[in-house]
Amino acid sequence: MAEDTQGTDTPSTAPINVPDKPALEGLEAALTQRWLAEGTYKFNPDTTREQVYSIDTPPPTASGSLHVGHMFSFTQTDVLARYQRMIGKNVFYPMGWDDNGLPTERRVQNYYGVRCDPAIPYDAGYRAPAEPAKNQRDFDVVSRRNFIELCEELAVEDEKVFESLFQQLGLSVDWQLTYRTIDDASREVSQRAFLANLAAGDAYMAEAPTLWDITFRTAVAQAELEDREVAGAYYRYPFFTEDGEKIYVETTRPELLAACAALVANPDDERYQPLFGKMVTSPVFGVEVEVKAHPLAKADKGSGIAMVCTFGDLTDVTWWRELQLPTRAIVGRDGRIVGETPDWITTDAGRTAYEAIAGKTVFSAKETVVELLAAEDLIDGEPKKIMHPVNFYEKGDKPLEVVTSRQWYYRNGGRDEERRARLIARGHEIDFHPAFMRSRFENWISGLNGDWLVSRQRFFGVPIPVWYPLDAEGNPQYDAPIVPLDGQLPVDPAADAAPGYDEAQRGVPGGFAGDADILDTWATSSLTPQIVGGWSRDEDLFAKVFPFDLRPQGHDIIRTWLFSSVVQADALQHAAPWKHAAISGWILDPDRKKMSKSKGNVVVPTDVLDEFGSDAVRYWATSAKLGADTAYEIAQMKIGRRLAIKLLNASKFVLNLGATENSVVSTDLSVLTNPLDRAVLAQLADVVRQSTKAFENYDYARALQITESFFWQFTDDYVELIKDRAYGAAGDAEQASVLAALATSLDTMLRLFAPFLPFATEEVWGWWRNGSVHRAQWPTAVDVDGDTTLLATVGTALSGVRKAKSEAKVKQRTEVLSATITASESLTTQLKAGLGDLKAASNARELTLVAGDGELTVSDVVLAAPEDQPKA
Repeated sequence: MAEDTQGTDTPSTAPINVPDKPALEGLEAALTQRWLAEGTYKFNPDTTREQVYSIDTPPPTASGSLHVGHMFSFTQTDVLARYQRMIGKNVFYPMGWDDNGLPTERRVQNYYGVRCDPAIPYDAGYRAPAEPAKNQRDFDVVSRRNFIELCEELAVEDEKVFESLFQQLGLSVDWQLTYRTIDDASREVSQRAFLANLAAGDAYMAEAPTLWDITFRTAVAQAELEDREVAGAYYRYPFFTEDGEKIYVETTRPELLAACAALVANPDDERYQPLFGKMVTSPVFGVEVEVKAHPLAKADKGSGIAMVCTFGDLTDVTWWRELQLPTRAIVGRDGRIVGETPDWITTDAGRTAYEAIAGKTVFSAKETVVELLAAEDLIDGEPKKIMHPVNFYEKGDKPLEVVTSRQWYYRNGGRDEERRARLIARGHEIDFHPAFMRSRFENWISGLNGDWLVSRQRFFGVPIPVWYPLDAEGNPQYDAPIVPLDGQLPVDPAADAAPGYDEAQRGVPGGFAGDADILDTWATSSLTPQIVGGWSRDEDLFAKVFPFDLRPQGHDIIRTWLFSSVVQADALQHAAPWKHAAISGWILDPDRKKMSKSKGNVVVPTDVLDEFGSDAVRYWATSAKLGADTAYEIAQMKIGRRLAIKLLNASKFVLNLGATENSVVSTDLSVLTNPLDRAVLAQLADVVRQSTKAFENYDYARALQITESFFWQFTDDYVELIKDRAYGAAGDAEQASVLAALATSLDTMLRLFAPFLPFATEEVWGWWRNGSVHRAQWPTAVDVDGDTTLLATVGTALSGVRKAKSEAKVKQRTEVLSATITASESLTTQLKAGLGDLKAASNARELTLVAGDGELTVSDVVLAAPEDQPKA
């Protein structure tokens, strides 16, 4: 393979070029353009799998607005990518845009004033109105292909905003590795995966109870549910036994009384055991239903016996399936009671009662049924008002209904114990960071109650790539789907004729019908490793990046994106899709509440980036460990900005003292003649070892903490202690020793800080080194024989002298005529090793070291009178 030059430690010595007034302002724009022009972060495809570190970057929804959560989680990924690049990995770091789904559909509709109808033929010359119509009824109706073209047109502008933000933030993405989840390649891969699942028996169609959002008129998967507390009431009314005994039920959904298929009680409930297997009659509608036993029934809930309707909730679905009850659906896809009286209602009174609710919304039907019950004096007592959790579509604003419909499913272990166990085992092939996040993955799998519903009754998205032959009467033969040839992908069955047919045969007896549904957006997003990795399109690349090394994402979508990706990779590649999963936490507002657009508490990221600078924001983001929910803290960004500025100024000072690239030492350490110089490098070597170990454990926050702690000790103590020697006051050998320590420390710290503060470190690197610090090698520990605690001890003594001067309210350069330092014997030995630098830094004539017990103390400080100060 071609050489992949990871390091840029070029042999030629760079000239020292330190600006008079270093500043952070302007670095983002200048350095971003340089990195792009030089291909600093470009992936080299001429490589082997062992050399690659591949990242399955989460594709943000580009049609959404930017918020600080993007900066937080993407920065945490970026520091990991930068570290891997510095240890010599060929980093595959792409960026995708998730423009396949409801958010994009809504945005395109409202922006252009159009609606999608897959039945409309494609118009190659279509142009959207200059201004959208005010009323949605007046929107242009366009084909799916035209709608996708408008989406891609608008997405380009939306994605420029995101790309600009991410570049300003310093993400080391290869911007030539981008994709959209609705582009041709993504649609092709998504449809190919569907067909592969279909051929393997892992995709199937079924007529089944389905969670349904009446606003969006689409089926909803289990992973898209969220519970919301809503007000409700229990209504108590009776069913009747053959001898007229009243059997009371309590329900929050009396509007479904006409859909009742059975009553069910716990098999251990002695109150109802005599009724099991017997028939009772429903009030108002007069329908006979059987009383059955099932362990899910709760004896202590309500009256202890439940009305099973098809379908009030998912528990009804379970009872219907396991008790093999008849289907008596009365709620349509529009959320209204179906108009035709069901055939199971046979009495005149029952049919009249049904006519009173036919065509009404479920809310109005509830009022009507309650009125009918009250008219017969069947309501027992006042309704009991409650607050209870109700299923909602995560993007919807009305409770979900359960309707019977024909849908496509992927097998995901929800009905298959063997597959469920296999998927949990796949999770054990992935190292979760933090490790406890694995339990969320496993708990989700364990709690599944059905397969993955992947069909959606929407217009915009990846079309399900099948057609159905029509029989002589024009009815679709769903059990004999027609599939496209692989070379035809991507296809749109609503616009493309089925293979072997022509367009004139669409919708006529003996012809064909295209499946009008689209795939759930997660069915495509779950394939991001396959899409960006080149599966089925560039198998050479795919072999070099798959399984990916890292999937970074939020903990709230473990149940959706992470799990569905594992399902797809298990089915298609018989493997886990990644080796590691880095799980980020949420951003919390000052009240410790999650920041979200719906709560109106989000912060626009461009504001803080402009105010504090990218390095400062990155410092805040990477101070938080993976998996930790973190408060949005301006104070932390201010600390980060102070650190970046101090790095510029300290580096300027070190380089102006005379440190150069040639001063850096690695193997020949003979120049290090002073114990304090050897001590600081020995301590730094320990920092390198600890930081490297932290990064290897995906604990970048620990690496930052260790490095920052050393940096402040270096600038506050070491630099102050060695100034005189650096200026040559102790001779050439001592000066050479300190310059070697300074140069080596600066070189190492720039590399250690590079993943966190990419702009400040790159700026300083360019003052005295060739190339980019971000293509330089991660530092290795210099094996120095030095005392790693010496600097801390001497620094403590220096602080004691400084404190005495501050308390005396004199300048720090005031001469110390004498002082006593009391410390343990071991500390006294250390102080002797650094005594020369300590005296020079504190401007002391005499420092007396006294052995004693307890902590190091500085006492009896005698300061020169102002008139005794030597003149400059």
